Amino acid sequence: MREPETQPLDVLVVGAGLSGLTAAYTLSGHSARGHQGDSGARRIAVWEATDRWGGAIVTQQRDGFLWEEGPNSFAPTPDLLRLIVDLQLGSHLTLADRRLPRFVFWRGRLHRVPMSPPQALGSALLSPAGKVRALLGGLGFVRPAMAATPEETVAEFFGRHLGPEVLERLVAPFVSGVYAGDPQQLSAIAAFGRVARLEQLGGGLAAGAWRSRRLAPPSQSAADLPPIRRGELGSFDEGLTALPRALVAALVERGADLGKHHRVVDLEQLPSRLWQIGAETPEGYRTVTARAVVLAIPAHGVARLWRDLLPDGAQSLGSIPYPPVVCVALGYPTTAVRPPYRPLRGFGQLVPRGQGIRTLGTIWGSSLFAGRAPEGYHLLLNFIGGATDGAIVQYDDDEIVATVHRDLQRMVLLPESSGPEVLAVHRWAQAIPQYTRGHQQRIAIAQTAAARVGGVFLCSNYIQGVSLGDCISQGRAVAATVAHFLQTTSEEGQL
Repeated sequence: MREPETQPLDVLVVGAGLSGLTAAYTLSGHSARGHQGDSGARRIAVWEATDRWGGAIVTQQRDGFLWEEGPNSFAPTPDLLRLIVDLQLGSHLTLADRRLPRFVFWRGRLHRVPMSPPQALGSALLSPAGKVRALLGGLGFVRPAMAATPEETVAEFFGRHLGPEVLERLVAPFVSGVYAGDPQQLSAIAAFGRVARLEQLGGGLAAGAWRSRRLAPPSQSAADLPPIRRGELGSFDEGLTALPRALVAALVERGADLGKHHRVVDLEQLPSRLWQIGAETPEGYRTVTARAVVLAIPAHGVARLWRDLLPDGAQSLGSIPYPPVVCVALGYPTTAVRPPYRPLRGFGQLVPRGQGIRTLGTIWGSSLFAGRAPEGYHLLLNFIGGATDGAIVQYDDDEIVATVHRDLQRMVLLPESSGPEVLAVHRWAQAIPQYTRGHQQRIAIAQTAAARVGGVFLCSNYIQGVSLGDCISQGRAVAATVAHFLQTTSEEGQL
């Protein structure tokens, strides 16, 4: 057993996913004022319970394939691009062709997702009546939300605005692709806040979007950021793992203390207002004190630590569901693809429920980014499970692969195509947090509980946005809050 470490840290970040690493990296710069006579560098530590950095980012390669088992790409937001430049990753950035089409599998064939009004008018994905209904709804000819339903679900909101066809054939599969969620359960304002607020802004979606653009300040892109065109998706030539790897290298260079296999089991606030944190490690039980703690772990992990400390916050966070998802990475010869789709060119396909297909969606990895499959092969990244099909995790790997293969034969592969090269079957037992009805209230309760004790901060994708860009923005925002807390408490002599 290690002896307790006497000199307190400025900040301990628990969890080394993208949110936590970004918060730690941002805080590891020199503080405005030194603490306790130091040169201005904060004492930062990052503890991670697993054996790797990056949270859900898992990049693998073998036999000429390079694939992702978590998120596959990112929308290049300003905060994300700024981080890429700071970490000197710009030369490794790779962008997908923004013209690559997306597809929805509907009634036995792939339909291109319409990305503009003219494409929607010509699409066979919606019936003439469905197009008229969506047009009228988009223009604002919709009934108001029911007074008895103060918080609409995604299904209620989009069904009311754009009609049942758009909901079933476009919105629902999109929800499956982003959240692996159920539109009947997700909150519209929590999961699609920007769209939901358009109604309040303009009375209808189209009018709200027009007014939003008019009110928005002119966009200014810094000259030193990589030029990005609307609709482009990004990754790195060695996969997404390049980002957490660079963050960790920068933290080490700045003197941060990083520990893998550090499972935090105790969190206590001392009379001095310092936090005492205990973790199980391969070398035994480790204890440190810290002026501030950033909990960059899933909601259920925070709930475990808060059970006795902040029971109201623990109960609130413990009720956030995380359904299971399985990523199935498969390689196929190009000749296995049906002639109408050969060679595969596009982002991939999503599948509405009710089509006799269990797979939620497939990303055409080797079409999206170059160099992801050897010559003559395609890389297909498939996702199955989610909020509507949690039972899939009870299957063994061979059964899951066989299910996905049969689904692909019905959609893009020749019926007689042989089995794939199986690259990975990655089971995420608790995958993506679900922003179900009441989500914002649950987060508010947890944030209020944290503020009540002071010095503990929440930073994870269950709070506001699950994309990589959201995680980075949140990490930066939490770091600014923590820095203000450290400066304020230091000036007041509290810690």
